[in-house]
Amino acid sequence: MAIFSSLSRQQKEAVGLLQIGTFLEYFDLMLYVHMAVLLNELFFPKTDPHTAALLTAFAFCSTYVLRPFGALIFGWIGDNIGRKATVIITTMMMSISCVVMANLPTYAQIGVSAAWVVTICRIVQGLASMGEYVGANIYLTEIIKPPSQYPAVAFLDTASSFGGVMALFVATIATSSTSAFNWRIAFWIGAGLAVVGSVARTRLRETPEFINGRRRIKRRIEDANNDKTKKLSRLSSSANSLSNQKASYKTLISYFLMSCASPLCFYVTFIYCGILKKNLGYTAEAIIHQNLFVSMLGMMSLTLTAFLSYKIRPLFILKSKVFILFFFVLLTPYLLSHLSLYKVIFVQITFIIFGLAINPAYPIIFQHIPVFKRFTNASFIYATSRALTYIITTFGCVYLTKWFGYYGLLIIMLPITLGFYWGVLHFEKLENQKQHQAHTSASTELNKLKLAG
Repeated sequence: MAIFSSLSRQQKEAVGLLQIGTFLEYFDLMLYVHMAVLLNELFFPKTDPHTAALLTAFAFCSTYVLRPFGALIFGWIGDNIGRKATVIITTMMMSISCVVMANLPTYAQIGVSAAWVVTICRIVQGLASMGEYVGANIYLTEIIKPPSQYPAVAFLDTASSFGGVMALFVATIATSSTSAFNWRIAFWIGAGLAVVGSVARTRLRETPEFINGRRRIKRRIEDANNDKTKKLSRLSSSANSLSNQKASYKTLISYFLMSCASPLCFYVTFIYCGILKKNLGYTAEAIIHQNLFVSMLGMMSLTLTAFLSYKIRPLFILKSKVFILFFFVLLTPYLLSHLSLYKVIFVQITFIIFGLAINPAYPIIFQHIPVFKRFTNASFIYATSRALTYIITTFGCVYLTKWFGYYGLLIIMLPITLGFYWGVLHFEKLENQKQHQAHTSASTELNKLKLAG
């Protein structure tokens, strides 16, 4: 592709390997999500509709609720050992969890133990996908410069979406009433693909930005050790300051608010609208089949966004999406109040095409987080925002719609949408300041040259 023509062979290889790995990770992660309408019936007890909705919410949230702890672990590994180690470890974790689920007896066979084991596997998958996705985004951010940097990172979202599409495709076959394809085979496929991804990623090299930062710290420590007088304290302090730099709280809060939007859009598109279709009498097979179509539209939308980011400023793309989606957020309760299949599908398509996600602006955000705190801060915020948002949406939607009807959805959707917009404005301000400083610095250097001449 022309947008990657300026990249070196090593950079192109990294883009390809990370896209393949992200595809494999999200194939495994989304396989259970899209087959939940079938698998929840196999691994959880049959109850009344309200309790069933809560059990489904619990199974879904379990993937995300412990992610912040995983973020601290993988964040430490990423910031102290390296970015490469994280993406390899997380891919192997995904493979192991898929093997366990492929062989797990059902609730009818071993009772509630099946529900506990599948929940633990979902937690492991959630931890693995968190470390993999953030690690891949940071890796490409640190080895590629703009403007190719933006589509390179954004295509990771396309790869993850493609993984979801393929998971839906396999789920469609596995749940088809005319197919002999067993759902367990799907998880064996996922396990095999994860192993392939782990092996492929061993070819990656550590990012230059991380290596150079480590060299600077090592050099300063060596200089300090060679001088046993007053310079010892000063140089050691300088080395520590490099590794202990912190991002501003306003920047981290802005990143957090923006991170909350994507899980909301995903939940509304696939989980909540899936429940509505089930209430309309649709079978698991029909729901999965229609979700496959919606997911393909989402993948095409992400691909278009990635291409546009090469020519159009990423933050401008995000602002445009906010304005469009805000209108549809206000319209959604009205559409659902007059429930029909076509209106549910319309809501799905709207939220998947104009859904709020940080990509292609991840590189802009990461550049405002110090390199040796980047993985920890980025992964912890990514994990915490998703855990909190999924808990609020899954359980909140059950009760808010019960108390206020579909207009109760606005209590969740409006604050998250406005928070995303506030975050975009903050990073837009930082970028404007950065450009102004660069322009001022260039003007100063030019004036010095003129005076010297």
